[in-house]
Amino acid sequence: MMPGRSPAARFEGALLRRGDPAYDTARAAAVWNGLKPERFPEAIVRAASEQDVPEALSYARSEGFRVSTRSGGHNWSGSQLRDASLLIDLSGLRQCSIDPGSMTATVGPAATGGDLVRALAPHDLAFPVGHCPSVAVGGFLLSGGLGWNSRAWGPSCADVLEIRAVTADGRTVTCSETENAGLFWAARGAGPGFFAVVTRFRLRLHPHPGAIVTTTLAFPLAAAGPVAAWAEGVARELPPNVETALILTASGEPTAASPPGPRILVGMTAFARTHEEALAALSPAESCPLAGSAVTLQAPEPTSFARLHQGADAVWPSAHRYAADTLWSEETYETQLNRTATAISRAPSGRSLVLAPVLPVSEDPALLRNMAFSPLGASYLVCYAIWDDPAADGTNAQWLREAMTSADPSGHGGHYIAETDLEADTSRARRSYAPADWDRLQELKAAWDPENVFHSYLAP
Repeated sequence: MMPGRSPAARFEGALLRRGDPAYDTARAAAVWNGLKPERFPEAIVRAASEQDVPEALSYARSEGFRVSTRSGGHNWSGSQLRDASLLIDLSGLRQCSIDPGSMTATVGPAATGGDLVRALAPHDLAFPVGHCPSVAVGGFLLSGGLGWNSRAWGPSCADVLEIRAVTADGRTVTCSETENAGLFWAARGAGPGFFAVVTRFRLRLHPHPGAIVTTTLAFPLAAAGPVAAWAEGVARELPPNVETALILTASGEPTAASPPGPRILVGMTAFARTHEEALAALSPAESCPLAGSAVTLQAPEPTSFARLHQGADAVWPSAHRYAADTLWSEETYETQLNRTATAISRAPSGRSLVLAPVLPVSEDPALLRNMAFSPLGASYLVCYAIWDDPAADGTNAQWLREAMTSADPSGHGGHYIAETDLEADTSRARRSYAPADWDRLQELKAAWDPENVFHSYLAP
């Protein structure tokens, strides 16, 4: 830094120190969740360009700060907020460029799934974006990415062809399967423990499905076991371009046939070449042997990625307070949803829910190669506590942890790093990886960040 030059002058964006007038607003904005962790970075750099990132790392080293990063701020545990640290806020790096000829996209870490869907639509192309439109690609892809149609297309990180990253020593490097391959492997699954700052992703794209069709069946919560058993059996026989999800809700809308109350929903979405092919793929829903006990049956109807995003946005709106946890298990969906049905019936908030995608990601080994991410069980679920009142924080957090204990009484299940409760206990991050992959992550962290500049997981 030149003599007399202020630290803020180093950046095209803004440098905010704790105590500055704009600091509290920037700190709150760094977490999408209405529940803000009581952790306070010493400084925040709001990067306006890729060039601000190596400058921010240089500044952090000069001040003795460790470093965390934020793209869209959706991490439920708020891993980006760390005490006595520098937060590099990448939300300004939202560029999104499509090359239809090569069927690739180049995107900044803060580009959202909604941004990508809108940019791809004119070119009749698609990508397995996250289910919620406001999730930025940065944290989503770094964690692996369980996106739309991932059972057919694989985890979203499988379509990351190349990244540009700034390392702990301030170097900007390109990483791919043939260049800096170890760092590239880690960038496809390491999540909030990744030990570099990704400033750009190059993505492989897919032809847009000719038809997207969805159907939903809703049942009383008391039917959770048999409904889950039926849905799992059907899902395992369906083609991989059909996404099946089970949802337990703490409250349900009243109908002419049923009073309000907890529900289990079965949602099926087909991503097909034609409307007729999609209807054929969804036909098992119309012949469900449990249909007589259904509260509602939504006939198959055409939809789009944009409309799917609208539905997800209604389930996970901004401004609410959230806590979440995940579980990979070797047990059946029937077993898991019977356990969590009891928990959801006791949820202190009617907005809380359990989401259990059946076969949430491709089982094709070719789509799971060369990445830190891997599925860790035969069944998978995410439990969300959703509420409004700050006075209810403790009650809802306690409910979530009790619900997850009931789902995993042995405590040996696996987790998905993107959404697991990293503050719950010290084993959550480790149990988000196969043992050999966890060991390799530690070795790569030591090699690429020997001075421990980057914060690791909240509870390593």
